[in-house]
Amino acid sequence: MAMTEVPALRNAPTSNADLFLSFNWLALQGFGGVLAVVQRELVEKKKWLTLEEFVEDWSVAQILPGPNVINLALMIGGKHFGWRGALSALAGLLLVPTILVLILASAIAGVADSEAMQGALRGMGAVSAGLIMATGIKMFPALKTNPMGLIACIALATITFLAIAIWRLPLSWVLLTLGPLASLWAWRCITKSETV
Repeated sequence: MAMTEVPALRNAPTSNADLFLSFNWLALQGFGGVLAVVQRELVEKKKWLTLEEFVEDWSVAQILPGPNVINLALMIGGKHFGWRGALSALAGLLLVPTILVLILASAIAGVADSEAMQGALRGMGAVSAGLIMATGIKMFPALKTNPMGLIACIALATITFLAIAIWRLPLSWVLLTLGPLASLWAWRCITKSETV
C-alpha cells in the first residue's frame, strides 16, 4: 500500500485583529516599496502563503488597479474573513503609516529641499531597489512550477525589461502588448497540460 503525502498544515490569520496588526507591522517596515517585506513576512515568517501562491497572488495584485500591496492585503483579508477581513488588512496597512507620514512631513517641511535630505532620499531609493531585486531572486524558484515554463518566463521578463529600461517604451504599451500575449501563452500551456 503506497503512502500518500499529507500536505503540511498552513498558518492562517487567527482574527481580524491579527490581520490588522500583521499588515500594520508589514507597512511600518517598508520604504519606497514593500515587495521584499511582504514576501518575507507572508511566506517565510507567517507562512500564510506558499511561494507559488504568493507569486500568483502578487501577479493578480499587480494587474488590478491601485497599489499592489493594497490589492494583496484586500485579497488575503477577504479570503480569510470576508469583507471585514479585507477592511482590517487595509486599515492595518494604511492607518499608522499615514499618521507617521503626516507627522514626518510636518517635521521636515523646512529641510526637505536641503542637499543632505535629498541625498538621504536617493540613498533610500537605492536600498529599496536592492531589496526588490533580492526578492525577485528569492521568488525565482517558483517559476520552475509555472505552467508557461521557465524559459518562457525568463524570455517575457527579459523582453519587458528591454522594452521599458532600454528602449524606453511607455509602460502602458508594454502591458497592453505583452500582457495579452503572456496570458494567451499561459492559457495555451494550461489547456495543453489538462488534456494530457
